[in-house]
Amino acid sequence: MTQQRKINRRQFLATVGAAMSAPYFIPSGVLAAEGKPGANERLTVALIGSGGRGRSLINEIRRSKIGERVQCIAYCDVDEKRLADAVKWEQRWAKRSIAAYRDYRYVLERKDIDAVVIGTPDHWHAVQTVHSAECGKHIYVEKPACCTIQEGKAMVRAAKENKVAVQVGSQGRSQPEAYLSHRYLVNGNIGHIDKVWCFHYNSPVDNNPVPDGDPPPELDWDMWLGPLRWRSYNKKYHHGVFRWIMGSGGGQIRDRGAHVMSCAKWWMGADDTGPVTIEATGTSPPKGLWDSAVTMHVTYTFKNPDWVLIWDQHTGNAPPAEERKKGEARIVRPGYGAVYHGSKGTFTHWGGDGGTWAERKAREWVPPAGAKDVYKSPGHMEDWFKGITTGAKTIMNTEAAVGVANLCILGNLSFILGRKLHWDQAKQEIVGDEEARRLMSRPQRHPYHL
Repeated sequence: MTQQRKINRRQFLATVGAAMSAPYFIPSGVLAAEGKPGANERLTVALIGSGGRGRSLINEIRRSKIGERVQCIAYCDVDEKRLADAVKWEQRWAKRSIAAYRDYRYVLERKDIDAVVIGTPDHWHAVQTVHSAECGKHIYVEKPACCTIQEGKAMVRAAKENKVAVQVGSQGRSQPEAYLSHRYLVNGNIGHIDKVWCFHYNSPVDNNPVPDGDPPPELDWDMWLGPLRWRSYNKKYHHGVFRWIMGSGGGQIRDRGAHVMSCAKWWMGADDTGPVTIEATGTSPPKGLWDSAVTMHVTYTFKNPDWVLIWDQHTGNAPPAEERKKGEARIVRPGYGAVYHGSKGTFTHWGGDGGTWAERKAREWVPPAGAKDVYKSPGHMEDWFKGITTGAKTIMNTEAAVGVANLCILGNLSFILGRKLHWDQAKQEIVGDEEARRLMSRPQRHPYHL
């Protein structure tokens, strides 16, 4: 393989109009315009991972109720084309110069940055979250929180020790119809719930594999891999499609399962609990680079209270989408969601991320006098901002997010090993299976490690 073209960092930054030697911007909110938030109410952020999802997160902040209080002053990406495009895109909004970096560690050195938004691939989430917390930055990081049990423990510890507000991007908890679903269920409308069945379609198969080759000159392949073991570049491995690789993604269970099972744990009041057993079956892809399960069935058994959570990944098993009336939010992703089975009936929702659609009976239910209420998120970004400014626990805080990520990790480990696993929630460890225990962590490459 030919040597990847190296680019002088200062030369690269100059191409997007923001050399490292330039003076820092005025610290966040020092000068407040009339009628605008003042210094103690403003937040200066940087985006790490400026691809499509990263920019969507900045847009979500801009459109939110806290939009005027937040200023994005720096972008970071290992792909220089994406980075240059992102900086130009931001400048159209901001009408000012934007700092650009290829290495996120330079972002974390800046004292004038209050918080980071992390939109990088899954295998970077934990490392960048821990490093950001150690530098005192508040953090919004995309789901899933982590790729290993060890990473999750490190994230929880770093957030707690450094007293930073972390919001993980399972935004399904903050959707308006999620609130209605939660309220409907906790008031016993379907009775005691003993099963939550999460449905989803198959992971894709790499039917047209291509050979390894040279990375494109604009991509820092070594840094894209980061903590992962070294391997040669393959276009079926990175932007977007990393999700279908066990090491960097983990398939549908880690992509959408992190959304649907997040809602389940929240609505069931199970954030502080975990399963006692995990048992998975499924089918592996017949060929190609992608190695995540194509079909998958995982049963998580919880005790005290007793209930089961099922991840059922199989095309064609989704309940039909509910018919919506004119003016109602349309269900645009009906292929996944969950059915809650109770002693007095069932309840279905579709989606579970930025689109969470509740069955009509939950949307139209009128709480009687004395009914229980539940937390109503002001919006996922707004909830994060509240956590930063007040110290309140965010709706998808580190502990909760790691708990959901652990479900995904354990499901994949059971599938890989082909046997039932036993989990100790208090110790956050697999028990009684030494081979499985060794898979709770994995080596990380220097210097991209915890």
